[in-house]
Amino acid sequence: MPDMVSSDRPRRAPEREERGRAAERTCERILRAAVAEFGAKGYSGARTAGIAARAGVNQQLISYYFGGKRGLLDELRRRWAAEQAAVTAPGATYVESVAAHLDATLDRPDWARLVIWQALGDGRPPADGDGQATGDADGQAAEGADGSAAAHEDGPAAAHEDGPAAGEGEGRAAGGGDDWEEARRARLRDAVERTRRRQEAGEITGELDAEFLLLLAYALTFAPIALPRVVEDVFGVDPLSREYRDRVLGQLAKLAAPRPVRP
Repeated sequence: MPDMVSSDRPRRAPEREERGRAAERTCERILRAAVAEFGAKGYSGARTAGIAARAGVNQQLISYYFGGKRGLLDELRRRWAAEQAAVTAPGATYVESVAAHLDATLDRPDWARLVIWQALGDGRPPADGDGQATGDADGQAAEGADGSAAAHEDGPAAAHEDGPAAGEGEGRAAGGGDDWEEARRARLRDAVERTRRRQEAGEITGELDAEFLLLLAYALTFAPIALPRVVEDVFGVDPLSREYRDRVLGQLAKLAAPRPVRP
C-alpha cells in the first residue's frame, strides 16, 4: 500500500516580494497617520501610541521601520521635498507659481498645520541648550517606541519659490536645530531674490518690496489653515475651496502687476 501523504503540510512562507509589499503598505499607513497626528497636535504633542492607533498597527512597528518619531518626521520631510521639487513647472510665471503652491498647501491641510506648528516654535530645543527636544513624543528626551534615541526638532518646512508650500526645501537638514534654522533662512533669502529678479524683468511691479510680496503670498496661503473661521466669515466661502483660491490669486495678480510707465 503506498504511503499516505499528510495533508497537514506546513504553510508556505510568503514570497519575499509579497512580504515586501506588505511592509510597504504598513509603512504607508504609518506615514499617513503620522501626518494626521502631527498636523492635529504638533510635533511636541504627538505620541507614537496615537500614530500607531490611527494606523491600526502595533506601536513597536514605528520603531522597527522608522526608529521612532524622529525617523517618521525625517521620512515625511524627505518625501515632501521630493514632491515640492515638482510643484512649479520650469518657466512658470509668478501667478502660476503662487497658484501651484496654494493648491499644494490647501489640498493637504494636515501638512500645512504641521508647518504652522513649526513656525510657532514647536519642538525646538530649549534655550539652555541641554540637548533635550521640547515635548518629545512620549515624554522623554529622545524616546522611540522601543526606547531608542529618536528626538527631532522640526517637521516639514515652508519652502517655496514665489508662493509658499508646506514642504522642506531640500529635505533633511544636516545637523541640529541651528543648522535647520539657517537652511530655512537661506531658502527664504533665495525666495526674496527670485522675486526681485521677476521685478527687474518687468514681470511684476517693482513698486512693492519683494519681501512684502513674499510674506503676503505666505499669509494668503496659510490663512485658511490658521484662521479658517475668519476666512469663511470675510469671504463667505469654504476656506479650502477653489473659489477662495481663485479670488485671492486674482487680487494678488492685480496687486503685483507691473504699473504702466508714465510719460
